[in-house]
Amino acid sequence: MGILGFSLIALWMLRTLTAQPTTEPLEVDAINKIIDHWNLRSKVNLSSDPCVRNASWAPDSANPRIACACSDIVCHITHLKIYALDISGELPQELFLLTELMDLNLNQNVLSGSIPAAIGQLSKMEYLGLGINNFTGPVPSELGNLTKLISLSFGSNNFNGTLPASLANLTSLQQMYIDSSGVSGLIPQELSNLKSLKTLWASDNRFTGKIPEFLGSFGALTVLRLEGTNLDGPIPRSFGALKKLDDLRIGDIGPSESSLDFLEDLSSLSILSLRSCRISDEIPDYLSTFSNLKVLDLSFNNLTGRIPASFANFASLQYLYLGSNDLTGDLTSDLLGASLIALDISFNPLTGNVPLDRKEIAINAVGTFINNIDLKNKKASTRLRCLEGSTKCSIKNPFTSFSVNSGGAEHVSADGLKFDNDSETVGAASLFISADNQWGVSTYGIYISNPNGQIYIAQTDSQITNTLDSELYKTARISPSSLRYYGLGLENGVYQIDLHFAEIQVEDSATWRGLGRRIFDVYIQGERVLQDFNIMAEAKGSKRALVKTFKANISNTVIDIHLSWAGKGTCCIPHQSTYGPLVSAIHVSQVSKSIDALKNNKNGSKRALGIAVGCAAGLVILSCVVYLWRAKKIGTGHTKVRTGSPRREY
Repeated sequence: MGILGFSLIALWMLRTLTAQPTTEPLEVDAINKIIDHWNLRSKVNLSSDPCVRNASWAPDSANPRIACACSDIVCHITHLKIYALDISGELPQELFLLTELMDLNLNQNVLSGSIPAAIGQLSKMEYLGLGINNFTGPVPSELGNLTKLISLSFGSNNFNGTLPASLANLTSLQQMYIDSSGVSGLIPQELSNLKSLKTLWASDNRFTGKIPEFLGSFGALTVLRLEGTNLDGPIPRSFGALKKLDDLRIGDIGPSESSLDFLEDLSSLSILSLRSCRISDEIPDYLSTFSNLKVLDLSFNNLTGRIPASFANFASLQYLYLGSNDLTGDLTSDLLGASLIALDISFNPLTGNVPLDRKEIAINAVGTFINNIDLKNKKASTRLRCLEGSTKCSIKNPFTSFSVNSGGAEHVSADGLKFDNDSETVGAASLFISADNQWGVSTYGIYISNPNGQIYIAQTDSQITNTLDSELYKTARISPSSLRYYGLGLENGVYQIDLHFAEIQVEDSATWRGLGRRIFDVYIQGERVLQDFNIMAEAKGSKRALVKTFKANISNTVIDIHLSWAGKGTCCIPHQSTYGPLVSAIHVSQVSKSIDALKNNKNGSKRALGIAVGCAAGLVILSCVVYLWRAKKIGTGHTKVRTGSPRREY
């Protein structure tokens, strides 16, 4: 071959290496219409081919992102990300012309309308993100055409109807995020085909029927969340095959009793929350051999027996919640593992001495512990004894009111009412009592997924509307589980309870940050007075003051106000761990010395009352909680009437 031949070959190779294949014209037209539909031209100006080499919109970090796959002659758009940019409106039909898409991320926007059946045309899709939007209508059965899907997210939306059985076709699916999506009804048996699932978030939906037995056949599962649904128990014994589980959270199920037998081989667990699952069992000794387990919540069940002695050697455990059970025996220091940070054993007939030598642990204790505490404040001690047994109490110089600025400094309202300072640090299992022993506040539970740590006070610098007392609402007490206020030494009679609320964490903006829903319950004297309460919905906006007023009897000098999370509402809008009860201020005042007017009200003296007293101060408060209860069963509901609702943990 001559010099000319080599030159021609070299020229052809150079052109081949430098030539830019063109994008399919139909896709070029579609992507331009999509960009204009969502007013994104200022963020990604496609003045040239969308698949041009080294485009600014192509890297993984770009947002919006358009990335392509090219052959020698043609390019196709395979990745489209428009993430958290507050695009609104419905999905444009042009989107479904991008049939080579493998990755579509539209998470955290304010998209609305239904998902068109045309989504089934995107059959090469592997990652589909539609979560945290405002989609409505049914979940389209055409999603079942996307058989290459590895990850599917449509949580935190407003869909209706059941999950389509066609999702059973997604046999490659590894991640499924459908929490707070609005779906309801039975979980289709056909979904037993999803054997590749590793992560399933399905909390806060309106499912019916029993927890599916087939979930126990998903041997690859590492994360399973089923809190705040309407599913019935028992927890299937088939779950014992889920040996790769790292994070298991089930809560608020019934009516059948469950057992802990399925746990024996689940030694990979680091988070185990089975609160309010009607578990009738003893705590298995082998749990202490689970070397990764950091959070264990078995609260509000029917556990019996003792805390296993082997828990003294539980090297990994940091948070242990065993409240609202029937545990017996003594609690001593040698039962507590070295790494333990917080322990809740409230609502248990335990005996023994509070381990005051372990002051680094926050402890909520119950039963006869009150008799073993060396309280420095004799007045508090006297008032707490009003809760022991069935003793009828009378208090010298009783109070007839108290007011608290939850999470904030002392505040005098526009009408001259003084709200006490309530800025003391409380947390995972702790309690604070006011200096005058007139009121107290306790909270327990942890924000498991909060990257900002454990914060139990919310605050804002924004003005609060619909009130003359904006400052009163700029702070609030929050909790991931249970938040309780109580008063001691009150004169018996009928009282008015004013609960002040303003949503200062969840926004009501026109952005994706305004799509959050905080939902919790409120109990007064053990009676539920608010169910599925949403502050922002009732106040018609965030940062708007709202006062809810109730009346209740006080017949033994005590009032109990309990705000409790039941697994409902969004978890992560506008940021991780935005959920659970919130209250801005509380005012309790006597309206009558006679309880005759409310004698037949269930808020009266026949209800169980709860109380807690702090035994040590500091960043971690050692708390000793005394609760009375009656063990009467209530139909097919939860087992014990114990100052209202169970404690909750997420």
